[in-house]
Amino acid sequence: MKEARTKIVILALVVLGLLVSRGANAATPSLLKARQAAQANGFVFEASHDEILAKAKKEGKLRVISSLDKETYKQLTEAFKQKYPFIDFALASVDGSEAAQRFLMELRAGSGKNWDSIHLSRDFYNEFAEHIKKIDIYGMAEHGVLAIPIGMIDPNKRSIVAEASAIQAVVYNKELIAPEKVPNTWEDFLRPELKGRKFLIDIRPHGMVSLVPGMGEAWVKNYSAKLKEQEPIWVRGYARALASMSVGEYGLHQQANYQSCVEVAEKHPKKSIVCKIIEPVPVRLIELQGVTSLAANPNAALLWLEFQATPTGQRIIDKYEPLKSSVFGPGSELAKITQGKKLSIDKWDSFAQIPGWYQMIEKAFGLPQAEKIK
Repeated sequence: MKEARTKIVILALVVLGLLVSRGANAATPSLLKARQAAQANGFVFEASHDEILAKAKKEGKLRVISSLDKETYKQLTEAFKQKYPFIDFALASVDGSEAAQRFLMELRAGSGKNWDSIHLSRDFYNEFAEHIKKIDIYGMAEHGVLAIPIGMIDPNKRSIVAEASAIQAVVYNKELIAPEKVPNTWEDFLRPELKGRKFLIDIRPHGMVSLVPGMGEAWVKNYSAKLKEQEPIWVRGYARALASMSVGEYGLHQQANYQSCVEVAEKHPKKSIVCKIIEPVPVRLIELQGVTSLAANPNAALLWLEFQATPTGQRIIDKYEPLKSSVFGPGSELAKITQGKKLSIDKWDSFAQIPGWYQMIEKAFGLPQAEKIK
């Protein structure tokens, strides 16, 4: 009798486990409603991660174009293959505005069928977006089908993911300027004692553009004009400027890539280079990726986009880029650094305005503008 009862209990537990398992995988009413809405608008929307995985196994291949450094995507590739060994994965790189333009021409000529996931250049964002498959990545992430933080996804186009970020920081050489004299706010660069070739400004104002969403066009335009009146030292390129600071030629840089600064600071023999975060922190969304409209392996591509957004993917980007993870990435270094700070992010809906913001700031700087050829 006791043995029979034991068998009944075990059977009941097995049945209960199956029911719980089925319930966990069952689509909720809200998810089904989201799927219906997405499909009504022409988007692909998978109801579960298992569906994506099963379809990816049938596809068995993945062809990707990325703008990450070679060492970074080498490490990402190895980790991705360990997680999904059934996918024949190949990755190529593209970088720079000219390369992006050439690739855009190839897409327009119909060669997109050779790639499943591609990098979208910020300079030609809307043009590249025309060649991205309408997959509701935003909706699937919102309902837990894909493990991608919502902040990484374009909420308007819903099918493009920013796998990384770049933040700007003030840089100084503490042997040339005392820490207490270093600006604590962006307005501090307008102090009288900093007038007359006392600090560097890059003529390609990435961070200044990123301040527009947080501070407004009028503020940034006015601030840029006042920076010009401070008679700064105009430079181009963070690597050269930071190298000059490293050997003691200059003491202060108004804005440089935080990632570049940290790399120089860590290598400096006297540890004299300091990277200072000022609020609002200028943030650029970078490494924009999506699934091509002609992708032969769209589900494998979704797994790739998801993988880069996971803690594992973000750690690899942090280590080999370095510090180029997403401010929205769970546990990423940039998320830790910016936690609790006010951010100014050049958000998705402002991408079309970014070229105009560059021109506005460069004009306020007094830099010569290219003329249209008649």
